[in-house]
Amino acid sequence: MKKLIDQIIKFTGVGVLCFFIDFAILYCLTDWAGWHYLVSAAAAFTGSVIVNYILSVKFVFDTNERYQKSRNFTLFIIFSIIGLLLTELIMKIGVDGIGLNYLLVKIGATAIVMVYNFITRKKFLE
Repeated sequence: MKKLIDQIIKFTGVGVLCFFIDFAILYCLTDWAGWHYLVSAAAAFTGSVIVNYILSVKFVFDTNERYQKSRNFTLFIIFSIIGLLLTELIMKIGVDGIGLNYLLVKIGATAIVMVYNFITRKKFLE
């Protein structure tokens, strides 16, 4: 149980850092560069996923040594793509469907996808 709590704490720390990276890139590309918010969200998500992968493998999850690193990386990418699709769907519904601010919707989308990320990575990468 202590190991799980430690992982959740570390995962949350990595997630908070990656959220700020994601959020900053999203804001800069949308408000400063003039990109459409969904394109900015995809680019920002991709950047934060790279940092998240490196930190998760190094500090959070004890990757199962019986699997090759390429397998773990492939699964990480697949789960991240699903997370990106969830993010884009939530943002599209929240912004275009409901009329909320894209930054506010991003916070909610991040919370939902963070739970999804922890569960899938814990189950399939360890």
